[in-house]
Amino acid sequence: MIPSAQLAAPDAAHIATDIERALAEDLGQGDATAALLPVDAHAHAELTCRDSAVIAGTAWFDGCFRWLDPSVQIDWQLNDGQRASPGMVVCRLSGNARALVSAERSALNFLQLLSATATVTADYVAAVAGTAVRILDTRKTVPGLRLAQKYAVRCGGGHNHRIGLYDAILVKENHIIAAGSIAAAVQAARQLHPNLLLEVEVENLDELTQALDAGVDRIMLDNFSLPLMTAAVRYTAGRVPLEVSGNVDLRTIGEFARTGVDFISVGALTKHVRAIDLSLRLRLA
Repeated sequence: MIPSAQLAAPDAAHIATDIERALAEDLGQGDATAALLPVDAHAHAELTCRDSAVIAGTAWFDGCFRWLDPSVQIDWQLNDGQRASPGMVVCRLSGNARALVSAERSALNFLQLLSATATVTADYVAAVAGTAVRILDTRKTVPGLRLAQKYAVRCGGGHNHRIGLYDAILVKENHIIAAGSIAAAVQAARQLHPNLLLEVEVENLDELTQALDAGVDRIMLDNFSLPLMTAAVRYTAGRVPLEVSGNVDLRTIGEFARTGVDFISVGALTKHVRAIDLSLRLRLA
């Protein structure tokens, strides 16, 4: 069971902004096809999941329909973070027929994408079961939907890395080159933002030593081989949490996790997503 605090969605105003943007993109000045239906027609609908999937994004789905029909009734069989089986009816709706057909695509787009992110995350979390590793996302998100996708990662049992460039510091190769050294970059970061988490990306054991000496909060092992990763864990000896990045997929992540690192960040959680297959079928009341 995923803790309820971990599943806290973005605030209602942020979700509403996502929905307004999506509906404006799809409807423009109106739904020309929905005009074929009587204006006061009432309809029922069932949402069926055709894949094994972890559901995420119900607030966005609901909001699309309620934007057009505030009185629509929506009955979910699952909550975000729970898994649907193929062929399962996960939701039933009842409301104005025009509103149901007009909101359908935007609602499904949100739910298919976010459930895909949650499902892929759950696969990665399962692949490191039995270890203490936490799976992290990255900033490789769909533009404009970062908070939504990072919420979906949490629905799949993963954890969020920094949200953007403002809430943590990650010193990478170009920062180090510009500053002159790892020590100089860390010193400048501490002076400018003493309260932010400070992480340094390293490419070899020499840079690992420099980062440890500089007193960082976390170290990212960038594209380390498995033997080098093992050596880094042994050398660090728990002094600083270690994060692995690069060459991570479902074939490699188990071996990486068993080296004893603390975090593994996976860009594929939000970047390489295949939409979950969902079908919404209507019938007039």
